[in-house]
Parts: sequence; C-alpha cells; structure tokens
Amino acid sequence: MMQNVHLAPETDEDDLYSGYNDYNPTYDTEELENDTAFQQAVRTSHGRRPPITAKIPSTAVTRPVATGYGDGVTRPMTAVRAAGFTKAAFRGSAFDPLGQSRGPAPPLETKNEDSPEEKIRQLEKKVNELVEESCIANSCGDLKLALEKAKDAGRKERVLVRQREQVTTPENINLDLTYLVLFNLASQYSANDMYAEALNTYQVIVKNKIFSNAGRLKVNMGNIYLKQRNYSKAIKFYRMALDQIPSVHKEMRIKIMQNIGVAFIKTGQYSDAINSFEHIMSMAPNLKAGFNLILSYFAIGDREKMKKAFQKLIAVPLEIDDDDKYISPSDDTHTNLVIEAIKNDHLRQMECERKAMAEKYIMTAAKLIAPVIESSFAVGYDWCVEVVKASQYVELANDLEINKAITYLRQKDFNQAVETLKMFEKKDSRVKSAAATNLSFLYYLENEFAQASSYADLAVNSDRYNPSALTNKGNTVFANGDYEKAAEFYKEALRNDSSCTEALYNIGLTYKKLNRLEEALDCFLKLHAILRNSAQVLYQIANVYELMEDPNQAIEWLMQLISVVPTDSRALSKLGELYDSEGDKSQAFQYYYESYRYFPSNIDVIEWLGAYYIDTQFCEKAIQYFERASLIQPMQVKWQLMVASCFRRSGNYQKALDTYKDIHRKFPENVECLRFLVRLCTDIGLKEVQEYATKLKRLEKMKEIREQRIKSGRDGSGGTRSKREGSAGHESGQNCSASSKGERLSAKLRTLPGTNEPYESSSNKEIGKCRCPHPVPMGTADLKKTDASYVDPLGPQTERPKTAAKKRVEEEDFADEDLGDYLLPE
Repeated sequence: MMQNVHLAPETDEDDLYSGYNDYNPTYDTEELENDTAFQQAVRTSHGRRPPITAKIPSTAVTRPVATGYGDGVTRPMTAVRAAGFTKAAFRGSAFDPLGQSRGPAPPLETKNEDSPEEKIRQLEKKVNELVEESCIANSCGDLKLALEKAKDAGRKERVLVRQREQVTTPENINLDLTYLVLFNLASQYSANDMYAEALNTYQVIVKNKIFSNAGRLKVNMGNIYLKQRNYSKAIKFYRMALDQIPSVHKEMRIKIMQNIGVAFIKTGQYSDAINSFEHIMSMAPNLKAGFNLILSYFAIGDREKMKKAFQKLIAVPLEIDDDDKYISPSDDTHTNLVIEAIKNDHLRQMECERKAMAEKYIMTAAKLIAPVIESSFAVGYDWCVEVVKASQYVELANDLEINKAITYLRQKDFNQAVETLKMFEKKDSRVKSAAATNLSFLYYLENEFAQASSYADLAVNSDRYNPSALTNKGNTVFANGDYEKAAEFYKEALRNDSSCTEALYNIGLTYKKLNRLEEALDCFLKLHAILRNSAQVLYQIANVYELMEDPNQAIEWLMQLISVVPTDSRALSKLGELYDSEGDKSQAFQYYYESYRYFPSNIDVIEWLGAYYIDTQFCEKAIQYFERASLIQPMQVKWQLMVASCFRRSGNYQKALDTYKDIHRKFPENVECLRFLVRLCTDIGLKEVQEYATKLKRLEKMKEIREQRIKSGRDGSGGTRSKREGSAGHESGQNCSASSKGERLSAKLRTLPGTNEPYESSSNKEIGKCRCPHPVPMGTADLKKTDASYVDPLGPQTERPKTAAKKRVEEEDFADEDLGDYLLPE
C-alpha cells in the first residue's frame, strides 16, 4: 500500500504527505517520471536519511510516521545540516555548503586595553620576556646585563602581584611566575659572585611554604657556601637538601652525597669523606667518586684500601660503544657512508671525552699511589700496570710504563729511564714512537746528538704523524747547523699538529739563524697569540725587532715582558741598553739600577752604573759599584785601580794611597799602580817614593828588553808588528805603544766634560810627554827624570760642568791595555 512507503524521511513531512494524498492507493510505476510530487521527493531525500539507531529527540515539529519497526520513534530534522543540506534548499535556495550567501562574518570584538585584566596580562607577558632575556644574556656571558634584567623582572613581578590583589582574590596569584623570577634572580646574583644577595633570595624561596619542593634549592645554597670556603655550613645545607629529596631521585641524592664528600675532604675529615664515597661506589659507582676515594685513602696512608679503591675505579663501567662499531665489516657503500657519518658525531665526541676523562683519572691515581703502596715506586708501578692490563684499559699499561721512566728522570736516574724506554722498541708503533721520542730527548739533553738523531729517526719511522718526534728530529739537525733542513722538520710537525708550540718556537729560532727576520717575527707573533703570557716568546719578539733596528718596538715588547716577569734582571738590563743607545740616560739608569737591585752580580750592569756616576761627576757614588766588581773578579786589577782613582778624584788622597798600596801588594808587577804611587808620594812628600821609583824603573827596563826581543824576533821572521804586545807585556799590565785598547780609552776620555789638561803634579808639567820609558840610572837627584807618567783610568779630573755642552780633551799620554774597554761608554 502507498501509505506504508516512506520516501523522504528528512524533509518537511507536511509538505511531503500532502503531495501523496491525491494519488490512487494503487502504486503505478509507469507514470513515475511524470509524477511531480514523486520526483520532488526523490530530489529532496537524497543523502539525508539518518541512521536507524538515531533516537535523539528533535525540537522540530514532527509527527509519528509508520516504519517497518512499528515503534513510532521521532527522528531529528537537522542531522546533516552541517553539510549544507537544509530545508532552505527544498524551498528553492542554491546549494551553499560554505554559507557564503549569509554574507561576511561579523567583526571581532575589540579588546579593551584599559581593562585591569588586559593590563595584568600584558604585564605578565613582559615579566616572562625579561626572565628569558636574562637567561639568554647569562648564556652569552654578559653576566651584568643578565643581573639587570633579572632585577627588572623582579620589580615588575611585584607590581603585577599588587595589581592582581586589587582585581582578584589572592588565590589567583601566579605562584609559578613568582618562583621563576626569584629563582632566576638568585642564580644571577650567584653568577656575579654576589653571594650574600643570592643567599638572601634563596632564603625567601625556601622559607615560603607555598612553593612546593623549594627545599631542593638548599643544594644551591650549599654550593655558595662551598665557594665561600664555609665548609661546615655547606655540609649542613647539603644534608638538609638530602633529607628533603625522596629516595626515588637516586641520581640527585648521589650528586649531593658527592658534594658532601668533597666538603669533608676540604675540612680534612677524611673518615667522613670515605664513608660518603664508599656509599656512592656501592650504590652508583662513578669516576669522580672513585678518584676522590683514592685521595682520601692516600691522605690517611692506608695502602691496602688504596689498592682496593684503585681496583674499584678501574671497574667503573664507561657505558660507551667499542671502537669496532665504527669499522666497516663489508664493502657496502651505504654502510660505509653511515659509519663515516657517525664516526665523529656529537655522541661519538661525548664517548671520546668520557673515555679520556677515565684515562686521566686512572693515570693520575696510579702516579699518586705507585710510590707509596709498595716498598719502592718501581714495584708500585708494576702492580698498577698488572691491574690495568687485566681491565678494559689495556692501552694504559704502556703509558704507565712510560710514566715510570719519566719518574726515573725526575729522580735523576737516567740509566734506569733509558733501560725502561728501550723495552718499548719491540712494541706496537704508537708506543714505540712515544718511547723513542723520550729517548731522543734524553740523549739530546746529554749532547749525544748522534744517539738523539738515531732515536728521533726511529720515532718518526714508527709514527710519521708524531709532532714531538718530528720536532726532536729537527732539533738534532739544528744542533748540527743544517738550519734549512731543521725548518723542514718543524714545518712538517706543524702540518701534523698546528698547535705544536715547540715546533713553532723552534722554527722562529731557525729563521733568526738564517737571518730571515720577517718570517721569524711572524712565527713568534703567531705563538704569542697562543701563549699570551710567555716570557720567552715576548723576549724573542723584542730581540727580533732589535735585530731589525727598530728600537721603539723592541722597547715596547720588553715593557710587556717586564709586566709578566718584573724581576727579570736580563730584561731590565736590555731595556737600559736600548734606552742608552737612544740617548735617554735617565731611563737607562732607572732600568740598569733595577736590574742591579735584582741581580747585583752582573759585571756589565755594574760597569755601566759606575761609568754613569763618573760621567755625571759623582765619583764617590761609583766606588761601591767598582768595589763590588772587585769582589766578583778579584784577579782583575782594573776594578781596584778604578776604586783608587775614584778616591783620588773625590779628594780622599790618603784613602787612594792606601788603596794603591794594597793593589801593589797583590799585583807587584803592575806598572800603572807603581806610577800612581810614585806620583802620589811625590805630591804628598812621602819617603816611600824612592822605593816605588826603583821598582818602577826595574819594571820599565824589563818591559823594554821584552819589547826589543819581540821586535827583533818579528823582524827576523819577516812578520809585521801587531797592535797587541806579547803575553808577558799583557801580564805586567803596561803598554807604552799606541795599542788598540789605548785608542779606545782615549776615545772614551774625549767624551768626558772638562778642561784639556790631565791631572798632573804642578812640580813637573812635562810629565807624560814621553811615550816610551828610557832606562836612566836612578838616584834621588834624578827622580824627576824617571817616567812616572800615568793616565787616570777614570779620565781627566775636571770640575762639574755647569752646562750640558761637553768639551773634547786631547789624547792622553798613556793608555792601559787592560782598562781600554771598561772605562766609559761611547
């Protein structure tokens, strides 16, 4: 029957059934295409039939419809309206699933920026931005800016809290933001070493019970007390933090206990420290705790416990992959690319760092305990080597053997060191190269360059990429004078390891030897960029500038040198020398005097200071320097002659006479001393003049005979007369001829201010005219005929100049060969 057929259930039922009421109950299928009501029902019912299980009541006007189930369930009329199928479409509207026919959406409601809620929201956003900027500045190293941002965030957060209290209830305050601001501020105070402010800020957080888990921050407070070396309070706060951390946080508890153990070591409470580290090694062993445990046992001298702790340290698992993982098992291209990619990634670098740290701890611990765990350090090293060989650090055993040889070196037992190192000649290439490098170094220090070169060749052949071996080989070649070849070895060492400072320094020295000063300077400047405070590098740079005749740059680098080593007398004297060459006597005197103060045994410095006081006409001040020089070189008569001359020039003739007499007793054949004695005794009127004159005459006659013999011998052999006299004349100290040193003495004397007359006795103005002694029979009446002429080793006596101008004096009659180079600087 037609009434039992439901064709369009989701359309408007009143319209649908009104179309079917005019039909005959007989269903005619032939006229369906022309049936307008049927076609309309088909068009409006497509895809809108709801699931049969839908039983959601609808607010639309419905009426019971007979279904096949007979339960009279009402159906919702808007089940698929979201897809765009609405009853508006039945009324002739176009299909509009996006709802564009409804027009544009209404505009968004504008925010009211003046509202309290909006102001609070913006202020909270600003506080978060300031905290973030503070953390970024800290990570970039700008601690001052980080602290300023943290303080600004704290101020704005307090304003935010007050505004929230005015608008909402106190329960709505953002406690997380307050905690964040205070914690960041305390951290920045601590980073800027403002420990008192940091502790106060941490106390504010810890004492506030509203903040959950704030007690953990007592660890940070303990760290601050540890930095302040207040170890008792540090231990107290570490223990308080440990009590508030539950046992589930095992890793954090272990770290706190490790800090407690370190604090106990600092206070010397080794037993308590041992308890802490033993607990850590039993719960979660790690390298730091194991090493600290060894240190604690070493401090109390427990040998057996040291051995057990060392074994525990070696047994700590590294938890890293083996190196075999990074070796390709096949020729698969894809596999090789993957292995090559992960061979040096961040994870691999972390593994290498962990392994290097473990090896460092083990090596340091072995070197520490080896001398004390057994009767001798050699037996102790052997025990450590055996333990290491049985562990995962097999390669360290060879390094320990090499350290054993180095310990022999520190004890000056070179034979044992050499024997220990020679045992590695049959080892693998890496160990053989290290041992041969050390052997080459040893033989080089002993000036056995052949052996040093042999072992350097062995080290290079074992490991061509060993920069130390190449440097040692270059050193042996350098010692033989082959500087070009030495430079090639140093360059190869630098190609293998650009940070090999020894090779870089040596190649700079090589370029200096080759007179390639620009290249030498470039090497030393590169080295200075690596070793900023190396005194050797600074001196070499200054020396190169001096060789390049740039004294200003040399002075500048020497000033940097004495800022690093202010007590280096050599650097100070070099500065004085450079200032003296520049004509700045006052600065030269300052640095020479500083050099003398730190090292009062440098003859060159003493000589310069004495000459400076003579040049400035303060002879009495020069006496102390020449007296010190005579103490350093007691067999050099020139210093004592200068002392006597200073006494005479300062007017103390009696002291000068006594000094000359003392010189004559020590050096009875010194002609200059006798001439001074004859002259002074004559001026003063002493009776000893006859005795000294007789001795002087005898020495002059012996001198003349020696000169005649030398002259006749040279004439017979056809030789030419040299500027210097024979060894006997040199020993006697007299030289009447115009020797080279006498000429230099005269040149030095010309620089002295004063008159053109030398100091002489008024009784004989012609003394000093004769340049060669003449043997004349001696008698009291003939005393004035004796050649008693002399030259003051300090130059002519003059009054102190009133102006800066200096007058030249004529060449003196006598120049002492022994004094020519030691009077005054040019």
